[in-house]
Amino acid sequence: MDENDNQIIIYQSADGRTKIDVRMEGETLWLTQAQIAQLFGRERSVITKHIQNILDDGEILAESNVQKMHIAHSGKPVAFYSLNMILAVGYRVKSREGTHFRQWATSVLREYLQKDSHSTMSV
Repeated sequence: MDENDNQIIIYQSADGRTKIDVRMEGETLWLTQAQIAQLFGRERSVITKHIQNILDDGEILAESNVQKMHIAHSGKPVAFYSLNMILAVGYRVKSREGTHFRQWATSVLREYLQKDSHSTMSV
């Protein structure tokens, strides 16, 4: 397993008030519903409703965009949502913070993919 396959990156909002530990695994970023709610400044129930509508509409498939993981201090698995889901929710809530996060996530993924392509190219 490559060192970049599973890591935590800290996202910080432009005003510095919001800090979120973002899980990076494979070639995408993952957040919980609570983290998505914090990111977009909305109640968790609003995020839950948006996620359910996105899945019901078939906009995004749960199989490749939802992971259940056990985390410390939790008695049951917690659902994590991929960047695709985070962005779909972000477009629905239309927050300034969502725009900032999209820009940040794009730069992080671009950097990650560039590092990954350089490491696979070297022989």
